[in-house]
Amino acid sequence: MSRPTDAGDTRRAPVAVLGAGSWGTALAMHLGRVGTPVRLWARDPALAASISARRENSRYLPGAALPDAVSATADASEALAGSDTVLVAVPSHFVEAVLARAGDHVARSAVLVSATKGLEPRAGLRMSELLARRLPGRAVAVLSGPSFAREVAQARPTALVIASADEGIAADLQRRLAGPTLRLYTNRDVVGVELGGAVKNVMAIATGLVDGLGLGENARAALITRGLAEIVRLGTAAGAQPATFAGSPGSATSCSPARARRAATARSGVRSRGVARWPRRRGAPRWWPKGCAPYPPCYGWPGGMG
Repeated sequence: MSRPTDAGDTRRAPVAVLGAGSWGTALAMHLGRVGTPVRLWARDPALAASISARRENSRYLPGAALPDAVSATADASEALAGSDTVLVAVPSHFVEAVLARAGDHVARSAVLVSATKGLEPRAGLRMSELLARRLPGRAVAVLSGPSFAREVAQARPTALVIASADEGIAADLQRRLAGPTLRLYTNRDVVGVELGGAVKNVMAIATGLVDGLGLGENARAALITRGLAEIVRLGTAAGAQPATFAGSPGSATSCSPARARRAATARSGVRSRGVARWPRRRGAPRWWPKGCAPYPPCYGWPGGMG
């Protein structure tokens, strides 16, 4: 059982955050507020320029002012120079491409922290597995838990989990990344933390569909309880500890009314077009709901696990 911490330590080595979407920006803002120099890397040079000029990410987190300690760049070498902690916060289906583009600039001594909830779409790899394969020799950890990017950006109280097989690395990250409004717990069950963070989003999408179709609270309750049972079985078969899914990486928060409503909104007319057509209509919302990308590899797993 780990001990929580409420404040980061006194070291202020720069942290690189790869991914200037809502989650990457929110994490950068949190770190900047506690005095950590942060280099926020965006794939899109126009977005990096806009963030630098406006001092806010008007595309993904409009109205949230960046702390002075946060700088934005589209130059991977600039973002990663001298950074001994690298947070990867891009959608799961883009992680491999980002590593191919930026990986050569990651120091051999850097600790890689996956803040991505999802699975690699082709082989179903967890993000820590993908990071270890593409950038061998670096320590890898996972940051996950029930959270909304905007609330982290607004400095509202949040509790997350740092998972690593190396307790020393997890404890060091706990000290360095925590702050007055972000409490971090450590966990050695990397598999459970990652799968809980990825698969629960599939259930959140389904809960949004239940709401959008007007199936009622009984259907929502049945979906959540049976969905959690399936997640535990899947995770256990993959080597996770069942107790992990009852903690912060678990699924209950992802099926809260607020997240479910967003999933139902993104569904955009499922009643008239049919559920089968919805995933192909990746339309206007830039916050395309988490869970769509992890679904295909999850679907293919059970048969191979017995």
